[in-house]
Amino acid sequence: MSKTPMTITGAEQLRKELHQLKTVDRPRITAAIAEARAHGDLKENAEYHAAREQQSFAEGRIAEIEGKLSNAEIIDITKIDADGKVVFGATVVLLNLETEEEVSYKIVGEDEADIKAGMVSVGSPVARALIGKRTGDEANVQAPGGVIEYEILHVRYA
Repeated sequence: MSKTPMTITGAEQLRKELHQLKTVDRPRITAAIAEARAHGDLKENAEYHAAREQQSFAEGRIAEIEGKLSNAEIIDITKIDADGKVVFGATVVLLNLETEEEVSYKIVGEDEADIKAGMVSVGSPVARALIGKRTGDEANVQAPGGVIEYEILHVRYA
């Protein structure tokens, strides 16, 4: 099985969520189930069923996060000599050649992607068009509305 790239920040966020689920949410849900059981008939006990549903969701999320972390290739961009190329983890400042608008994107793992925060997945059309290019190069991104032409203004590794 191939490893999934992830930034140090992304891995840390998953570890924090996992810690929260295991140390806070799991004990709270277990206590809610015990309290609901004490109320008697479980067939018609809405609190019991709701707590069991929460438990199922939490345990599923714990397993999902543990799986992602065990399959992650955590990449520290500050330790990579990319020689000015756009690589995973880089922040790229682009100029839309049609609108003259500047945008900035950081190329991250799938779980970290958040377009509103300027973080695009390494598998996204934007990232695929940029990987391997350098400052001054042009990149054509296939978007739903057509091809967008960008010029790479700056590449940062932070």
